[in-house]
Amino acid sequence: MLLHIVPGHFMVEHLPHATFPEDDEWVALIRAPEGLTVIRDASPFAETERWVGFYGDSAHGLDTPGVLAAIVGPLAESGVPVFVASTYHSDLVLVPEHRSEEGARALRDAGHRVET
Repeated sequence: MLLHIVPGHFMVEHLPHATFPEDDEWVALIRAPEGLTVIRDASPFAETERWVGFYGDSAHGLDTPGVLAAIVGPLAESGVPVFVASTYHSDLVLVPEHRSEEGARALRDAGHRVET
């Protein structure tokens, strides 16, 4: 599978009592019983963990099994943590910035092409 490294960096926030963020500077929102998870572009000045995103180049059907597992499996085997936000067409797989080279290497070793 061809994966692109998404330009920029992301941050992941948990807002336990929110149902919607107060601003519109978000990339993805996931609402759950325990609160709202927000993925945002990371400010270079933010004092939070920064994440790098891998995103599939081609759309896959919602009924295609194993696509996400083919990406997170090699990362898990290498001990690289992930945070995933799925879209209609593909999956945004985030890895901590300080582990991004290791993550890219694990994906390449598993047969994926990783491009910037």
